[in-house]
Amino acid sequence: MSLWDKSAGSVPIEPSQVVVGLYVWLDLSWTEHPFVTNRFLVKTQKDVEIIQSLDLAGRLYYRPDKSEQALPPMVVADATDEAQVQAKQALIQEVKLLEKAKKDKIWAQKDAVARAARAWESAASGIRDALVNLAGSPKAAGVQFKQLSADTAAAVAKGKEMLLHLQGDSGVQGPQFHALNTMTLSLMLGKKAGLAERELADLAMAALAHDAGKAEVPLHILKNAQRKKHEEEFYRQHVHYSVQLATQSGAFSPSALAIIADHHETLDGKGWPQQKTNFGPGARILGLVDRYDRLCSPEAPGKEPMMPAEALATLFRQESSKYDATLLSLLIKLLGVYPPGTVVQLNDGSLALVVAPGRQSLQPKVLIYSPELSKDDAPVLELVTEPELKIVSAIRPSTLAPEVMAWLNPQQRLSYYFTVSDT
Repeated sequence: MSLWDKSAGSVPIEPSQVVVGLYVWLDLSWTEHPFVTNRFLVKTQKDVEIIQSLDLAGRLYYRPDKSEQALPPMVVADATDEAQVQAKQALIQEVKLLEKAKKDKIWAQKDAVARAARAWESAASGIRDALVNLAGSPKAAGVQFKQLSADTAAAVAKGKEMLLHLQGDSGVQGPQFHALNTMTLSLMLGKKAGLAERELADLAMAALAHDAGKAEVPLHILKNAQRKKHEEEFYRQHVHYSVQLATQSGAFSPSALAIIADHHETLDGKGWPQQKTNFGPGARILGLVDRYDRLCSPEAPGKEPMMPAEALATLFRQESSKYDATLLSLLIKLLGVYPPGTVVQLNDGSLALVVAPGRQSLQPKVLIYSPELSKDDAPVLELVTEPELKIVSAIRPSTLAPEVMAWLNPQQRLSYYFTVSDT
């Protein structure tokens, strides 16, 4: 039986049988009860009273293997006892207030996600146009790059808190996705590394245009995961073309151009195009972020994408000699043990999609798999504020049932953006 099958090992019971110590499953929509999840260990008498106040006839189950208490016999309540009737009515009103508080908390979290989505859509549109126009109208494209980079760097430099958000899959492909991903992660990493606003602006410019030269590379070479030697040499020319196009725009500083030129160099001297071992912090940041994003979202269509946590593990265990150790450590702390885009199983049996890092590395924000709801209405929980919920394991998307895969939609191409707060 599948690990995400809610009914596995569940036994139907009556509400009157609920006692502290039972592990229960409320077969309700998330919006129909005040608890954080539908499956949990009953810990207090108040939990018992709330469960018994809900309309759970035929929709209440318990798990003997997860319970700390034996199931008591069913009790028939006296429906005529006026005191009990009044107490139940008062509890129903209290439950409604608890449900409202839960919804308000979740919608406040969703507001940040919505703001990031609006900002991402606006930025994606502008960068798509700038990348398309760079060859034919380099000056105009340069203005677009400079405006977005300056605005973004200023917001990042002045904001006290930055939150990374996983974006929904629009179904549209384009170079703007990788450009925005690398800009977003580079700026967040650059801020953690202590870069000044001017340096962040140069880094943003370079990240947005670092692959612009790929427009000069034939598609059959660009999308080929097994290039021949002469094809690889042609492919690597995209760095030169990117620098050339950026220079023609007149908008890129020498520092930004150097970042583009060196973003494929590595500290072990095996990078390209010049096998440098000494290059600036901006190129070190962009090169690391570029590699991470390409591991998660390969350029060649047939290449298997890594799970985000696998990509970080690959960088740390197999490629650490190529990258700045301090920056790699900061990137791992930034993304957390379970980076955005990771499908996880929680200790209550729920499946969830990590949508943002949390304040603690093991406690990210997650979108709870709730097939009875649309994805837009499903709960997004910050695990650091829900101490009873913990991540048990990361789940490989290929093991998911088709209907779960369709709902969660762990993207082949991950897209990120951020919000900043002054508080």
